[in-house]
Amino acid sequence: MDMKDVAVLAAIAAAGSLSGAARRLGMTPMSVSRRLAALERELRVRLIHRTTRSVSLTPEGEAFLPYAQTMLEAEEAARATLSPEASGARGVLKVTAPAVFGRTVIAPLLPQLLAEHPALKIDLNLSDNIVDIVGSGIDVAIRIAPLRDSNLIARQLVVNPRVLCASPDYLRLNGTPVNSGELADHACLLLNGLQHWPFMAGQQVRSIRVEGRLSSSSLEGIRTACLQGLGLAQLTYWDVHGELAAGSLVEVRLDDVQPQALSIWALLPTRRYIPLRVKVFLELLGNRLNRP
Repeated sequence: MDMKDVAVLAAIAAAGSLSGAARRLGMTPMSVSRRLAALERELRVRLIHRTTRSVSLTPEGEAFLPYAQTMLEAEEAARATLSPEASGARGVLKVTAPAVFGRTVIAPLLPQLLAEHPALKIDLNLSDNIVDIVGSGIDVAIRIAPLRDSNLIARQLVVNPRVLCASPDYLRLNGTPVNSGELADHACLLLNGLQHWPFMAGQQVRSIRVEGRLSSSSLEGIRTACLQGLGLAQLTYWDVHGELAAGSLVEVRLDDVQPQALSIWALLPTRRYIPLRVKVFLELLGNRLNRP
């Protein structure tokens, strides 16, 4: 059995289409179709239902898929054991992450990751937009915003508290709010389309309306405006941990509420088959996040 044919089936199952599988594998859709046909001939069963709009696994395909994923994982482990690089990760690691978090947390980890794994390549997509993880062939997506329902596998990496913050200059000129009622007297920096900030009062969620003269489509824009002294911002700890440590931003603590916390998540296309390149990346990132 040709393992490249097996890899095609796993990619189709993950991507939900032949074209998506082709992008994941760096192949043409025609090549994907031929390899699938070869695997079906060898197994003497139909593995995929095809329509003009989508593909889905047949019952036989569903039954075979776990074995296919196990075979692929075993092959990768065997190659790693016998490789000259002595079990280092290989292939192209495709990661997507929010822009600020990716630039300040993930990017500094890449030199170590590449040095420890000479056969590894990295494709890093930094964007605050929602990326089609499966269709784009992404190995792992790092997410901070609340998760939407999906078929992706979500793994929590660490709690990521929201932080109400401002520059020292802004607080010197405008004063420091003491409670949530005083936010109405301050310039608040907002993401486009949002007029409320989430807070916790004990165990109760409070959504507090805030106003400001400046809004932005990106967290990077909010963070930059906050550093320039243009207002208060509600960002996450890992977006501004460096600035808080350096004193260029100051955390503002209110008496009656505290910002609602988020978490940092890793989204994976499958639970059963996780390539070594993904495992070593998540291990390195997890170590960093648990060592502020």
